[in-house]
Amino acid sequence: MTGKNKSLPEMGGATAKAGQHTKHVPTRMCVVCREKAGKRTLTRIVATPEGVMIDLTGKRNGRGAYLCEQKSCWERAVNTDLLAKALKTSLSAADRDRLQQQQPS
Repeated sequence: MTGKNKSLPEMGGATAKAGQHTKHVPTRMCVVCREKAGKRTLTRIVATPEGVMIDLTGKRNGRGAYLCEQKSCWERAVNTDLLAKALKTSLSAADRDRLQQQQPS
């Protein structure tokens, strides 16, 4: 077969009914627990020139990392260097305080 790779069942592709397309859902991984989830269910943390902050839109410029809603993941991300390594930056005390105050309940 030449050209683009078609999703055919015999080629290991998706087996949606004829004429129906399954919508692609982007997945991301929590940097602490490594669980994969839909992009919209995770919280994006972004490193910008102004500092590290939560990106509610998911479109801010800068290096991003994702955290799930588990309190334990947020605590580990703020209190260890896991988030700093994922963002390839260092977290200041102000960054840590800001993230701790904005973490989901």
